[in-house]
Amino acid sequence: MVSRRWPTVYVTTGIVLLGILAALFAVAPRGEDGGISWFDPMIPGGWMAWTLPIALFFYTIGCLLVIFTILAIRFPETPRVGVLRIETTRGDRLFITLLGSAFLCIGWLATFGAPLWGALILCLVYAAAVFRWV
Repeated sequence: MVSRRWPTVYVTTGIVLLGILAALFAVAPRGEDGGISWFDPMIPGGWMAWTLPIALFFYTIGCLLVIFTILAIRFPETPRVGVLRIETTRGDRLFITLLGSAFLCIGWLATFGAPLWGALILCLVYAAAVFRWV
């Protein structure tokens, strides 16, 4: 029997996540022209330089965790064995992807420098490979 509450869960989750995203942009620092100052600290004088790109990065990871939790509840899966010869679930593969992507970005910075667009493309290819074969 198909439950009728799942569309409500999906819509509610989407509204909450979009509300959080709107709040992030609402509290983003503004320049004199009224535009978003992407690299100004969101908390002046704070212990860490929270800029909007850093906040969006952690927002994205939080969204992934929420989505993967809903997927795990809605569509339970059995672990599978991939090329690493360990049993992994969706969450395990997400963790492996995030960890590997961090190392790829660090290596990119050490080798090529600041613009990380190439590293982002490399991380997306890596993520696709992990979710397909690991």
